[in-house]
Amino acid sequence: MGYNNTEVFIARRLAQLIADPTEQLLIAEHDSTVLGFLSLHFIPQLALAGDFARVSYFCIAEGARSNGVGQHMLQHAERLARERGCDRMEVHCHERRSKAHAFYAREGYRESPRYLIKDLNPSH
Repeated sequence: MGYNNTEVFIARRLAQLIADPTEQLLIAEHDSTVLGFLSLHFIPQLALAGDFARVSYFCIAEGARSNGVGQHMLQHAERLARERGCDRMEVHCHERRSKAHAFYAREGYRESPRYLIKDLNPSH
């Protein structure tokens, strides 16, 4: 689904995420065909009353886009977040993914600038 070179480690990473109580891995399927997946993390906050949830990976198969699968999955993730005491959702989406940005805007997400990152393995 657009994530290349994952064959070596994907099974291990999936098992790790499934075992993590602060993670929900959602899968959409039809007739045993995976249509999409969403990786959702619940993150407690020290100085704020409510926690937040982060969508770290969200992918819908090319042929399943624009038919409501993504909207349904995102709404389900939002319900799970509310049930876990989250009052905010965040999603990281690369600037080149303009169609994804339009999707999130339609779903009520707004841009929140200033996300800083540091590469801990600069040799890679």
